[in-house]
Amino acid sequence: MDSKPRLMIIIGSVRPGRVGLPIANWAFERASATSLFDIEMADLADIDLPFLNEPAHPRLAQYSLPHTVEWSERVAAADAFLLVAPEYNYGYAPALKNALDFLNGEWRLKPVAFVSYGGISAGTRGAAALAPVLMSLGLVRAANNVEIPFARTRVEGERFFADERLEAVLLDELHELALLAVGMTALRRHMTA
Repeated sequence: MDSKPRLMIIIGSVRPGRVGLPIANWAFERASATSLFDIEMADLADIDLPFLNEPAHPRLAQYSLPHTVEWSERVAAADAFLLVAPEYNYGYAPALKNALDFLNGEWRLKPVAFVSYGGISAGTRGAAALAPVLMSLGLVRAANNVEIPFARTRVEGERFFADERLEAVLLDELHELALLAVGMTALRRHMTA
């Protein structure tokens, strides 16, 4: 890989007042400081995808709607994904699941990791509920994942405050994603050659 891998940080919550935005900004700042990636932030609240409304199955990539074409191009350009994902009612955020479902091949053979957050479970049940979805799309899940319990207690204004443990786990996760991105990019090139 001649250039740095492209990391897309996806903010999975679209709720007003969400803590996902300050958490994603923290992850973006830390990822930028590593110089491991070119980074793009994808805020699903701004992207505003409707519920999956393409007439053809996503695996066919016969997109007919401008929002799908734009989302497809952004995801296809990424080499790795960091999902900033809340837990809702022991599951995942519907906006995040919808964004995943819009596409198919664009996700294939790319690494993904979580910065999950919630109450006592730190969003782990939501991340676990997404695991079979990620696998069916061909995403390769990293072993390291940031899990933030009682995330709202760490947000003041628009800023998220992490402790040393969260900082260390995020750094390990970013390094793992970078290594996986390089290896998976080589694998994708080999499979299409």
